[in-house]
Amino acid sequence: MNDAGVREAITRTHRAEWGRVVASLTKRFGDLDVAEEAAAEAFAAAVERWPADGVPPNPGGWLTTTAGRKAIDRIRRENKRDDKHKEAQTVYDDDPPEPVGAIDDDRLRLIFICCHPALAMETRVALTLRMVAGLTVPEIARAFLVRETAMEQRITRAKAKIKAARIPYRVPSAEDLPARLSGVLAVLYLVFNEGYLATRPGAGPLRHDLTAEAIRLTRLIRALLPDDGETAGLLALMLLTEARRAARVSAGGELVPLAEQDRGAWDAALIAEGHRLVRERLAAAAAGAAPGRYQILAAINAVHTSARDIRDTDWTQILALYDHLVRLDPSPVIALNRAIAVAELDGPDVALAAVDRLDDKLAGYHAYHATRADLLRRLGRSREARAAYDKAIELAGNTAETAHLTRRRDQLG
Repeated sequence: MNDAGVREAITRTHRAEWGRVVASLTKRFGDLDVAEEAAAEAFAAAVERWPADGVPPNPGGWLTTTAGRKAIDRIRRENKRDDKHKEAQTVYDDDPPEPVGAIDDDRLRLIFICCHPALAMETRVALTLRMVAGLTVPEIARAFLVRETAMEQRITRAKAKIKAARIPYRVPSAEDLPARLSGVLAVLYLVFNEGYLATRPGAGPLRHDLTAEAIRLTRLIRALLPDDGETAGLLALMLLTEARRAARVSAGGELVPLAEQDRGAWDAALIAEGHRLVRERLAAAAAGAAPGRYQILAAINAVHTSARDIRDTDWTQILALYDHLVRLDPSPVIALNRAIAVAELDGPDVALAAVDRLDDKLAGYHAYHATRADLLRRLGRSREARAAYDKAIELAGNTAETAHLTRRRDQLG
């Protein structure tokens, strides 16, 4: 394998194995800092050694073993433990493990550690994206629309708080689950979104490893809480979105918007499963169970994936669902997405007025400028549309999306 092939193998392994390696080390050593730094050192060792030695037959096992040795070396070198007997137990522990809960999954337990209610909700989400999904601090900062330095400080403080509180490495008991569930679901949704439209510079436009892992972990949560509506809604939302993956990027590497996708390439099995979950939640809502954010988003996606053609889309129903969602979650991003439905029903001029009111909140968000550009294009205001496309291209971190926006801009008169 040439150097380029080795680098690609390391990148793929990092995507697939980061969370597992960190989770395994956290379980063994009980320290998020030790786990993260040892994992990083192991991947750095792979970058150094694999080009010369070749990619090992079991890359994940090699990384876990190397990271474990790095962690042991760090503990000994820094002499953090006064009780050497405890250190020996940590490194060579032959005692039977403690019960790990209803589901024996290292990454799921790590998510529940990071989503402890002692942490603020945004901090829970950010920490888990770093420790479990392996997202970089810049990627997480972009997801939260904050500066990288602020995000780095937030994650550092969260790890210190977990260590000081001695939060146990396990799936919490049934009575403790509700207090952590909202944070866990928020994390899984953001992990999925990073895979749906990757923001890391130089990365591929889609990261199936992240979307697949988010779906797998959400299924595990649903097994723990089969009657929870928001877990079912999130799973449905992920399935209906993932179903469109094969149609979302052209052969030339350009993002294909929903209106232009080949619907015959959508995954019918995932759509059927997602629709079934949405119908179950609609029946529960009819019986008096108020739907939450993920259930409404899933219902919106169900409307989109029910249409055989973009012209068959029931925009009236989609707008009604967004009106309901805005009452639950009056965030500027939801308002931006609602404006897209408004454009289909009331025209781009009405939608543009709604979008422009979001400028102070979304000026650093590429999708805001991309939406404005499209509306201005439809109104024939080419010069303003070009400026909006330029800003969206500047802010976009996804190569496929940049290619799409560039083509749209260059088509302007």
